[in-house]
Amino acid sequence: MVQPSDTLAAIDVGTNSFHLVVVRLLEQKQFSLITKEKAVVRLGESPSQIKRLSDDAIERGVEAMKIFRQIAALTDSPIRAVATSAVREATNRDEFIARVREETGIEIEVVSGFEEARLIYLGALQALPIYNERVTLFDIGGGSTEFVIGHQGRIHYANSFKIGAIRITQRCFPDEAVTREQLDRCRLFIRGEIYHAVEEIRRNGTRTAIASSGTAQTVASMILAMRGEVIPESLNGVIVTHAEVRAVLDRVIAATTHAERAALPGVDPRRADILVAGCLVLETILSDCGFSEYMISSYALREGIILDTIQKSEGDHETAHLSDLRYETVMKIGRMYSFDEPHARHVADLSLEILDALAELHPIDDPAREWLEAAALLHDIGYYISHSGHHKHSQYLIQNGEMLGFNNEEIAIIANVARYHRKSHPKKTHPEFAALPREDQQIVRRLAGILRVADGLDRTHKGNVEAVDIEIDDASIAIRPICREGCNPTFEIWSASRKKGLMEEAYGRDVSIASVEPVESAEG
Repeated sequence: MVQPSDTLAAIDVGTNSFHLVVVRLLEQKQFSLITKEKAVVRLGESPSQIKRLSDDAIERGVEAMKIFRQIAALTDSPIRAVATSAVREATNRDEFIARVREETGIEIEVVSGFEEARLIYLGALQALPIYNERVTLFDIGGGSTEFVIGHQGRIHYANSFKIGAIRITQRCFPDEAVTREQLDRCRLFIRGEIYHAVEEIRRNGTRTAIASSGTAQTVASMILAMRGEVIPESLNGVIVTHAEVRAVLDRVIAATTHAERAALPGVDPRRADILVAGCLVLETILSDCGFSEYMISSYALREGIILDTIQKSEGDHETAHLSDLRYETVMKIGRMYSFDEPHARHVADLSLEILDALAELHPIDDPAREWLEAAALLHDIGYYISHSGHHKHSQYLIQNGEMLGFNNEEIAIIANVARYHRKSHPKKTHPEFAALPREDQQIVRRLAGILRVADGLDRTHKGNVEAVDIEIDDASIAIRPICREGCNPTFEIWSASRKKGLMEEAYGRDVSIASVEPVESAEG
């Protein structure tokens, strides 16, 4: 995780465009804009429906990142880059991420659609006075559309749907001219995709709609032009009605070529070829959700990245635990699958105590502690499916859960650590483990080795082992359980000793687990 300095740069690696914002950090989690930049990369523009990035798209993306790197360097700003739909779904995403790393030094995080939605909401909170309102926010990107219901900074619903402007154009509108049959068929498809989000929005009764996407801003610009108003540099806070959006859609459909659409007042010519799809998605959302208007947020994912980075950098780094959002996410998932909460919490505490004691053997950073804590809390949720192979079920449930606050790389690490809390050690023949970068594989081995021992020390789920005392030398790690008064830890020691092998492999030392012998009286 990038640690903020006096300045910070955030990059939204989107399907249609890349966006850079460089800010100066202020007090109370505020920031002021230094500069911003946009590059229309069309990363997801390919005949294969965004499943594979073309060579040309990768080249455009790398060149854009080089320019962004140079801009950020002017203020010595650390960079945090987050990729969304196109990179998230591409089968060759690792190639693109590696190219960017090698040629710019920028590490790209890939986030889930749920996490993308959360970050967009964080950005909107900085742009509009909506903290105390229950709002619905939607962002129509190139590859996907995100929905969020939020209130006072908390997410009540978040989801992502594959109905971005580029994707819908590829699917529904192969030609420049659009037929009524194509429109009707496409609208039905969009309605089917967003059905559950619409039901959730109507059930929550939110009446305030916020839109943060380029599509929504282009439509708003066109509406201001239709009104005869001057289009301001920033559209933040501009409100347009559903009826006006319908009028814009009719005007866009009436134009039979991209050139005609590009010439419409208020249109960004670079969006002309995806304008029909974007307008149709927007109008369908407003219609189905029952919104009579929407308000523009000029802040979105990139500003959300800034705020999220600030939040994650705060706190006591010596004893860092899961941040509030991450902890809430993990506990929500655990309770969803009826986990043994006292056991999970106790194993997490023991795991972190062991990890801290081993600090001299490897550097410990806050993310690693959080990954271990999350894996420890969720290691047994696979019981919800079946006792047999529950460690594998835990991995699946974590990997496919709504892990708000974590990026995809972090989720993969947490899921693998939980998977290896018992049974087989990590192997390169295991697909999910083999898919991790080599550095992450080593992290998984170390954290899973610790989790196995900690879980063994609470084999009875009774909390008999309250803490551990650890001594380290060049060849060994000695773990001595500290037990509750009157407790006999024989079973816990036996269980942990059976599971110490992975820790020995990961740390290259013999591991012994034995209780402290009572000191006998010297009398007599």
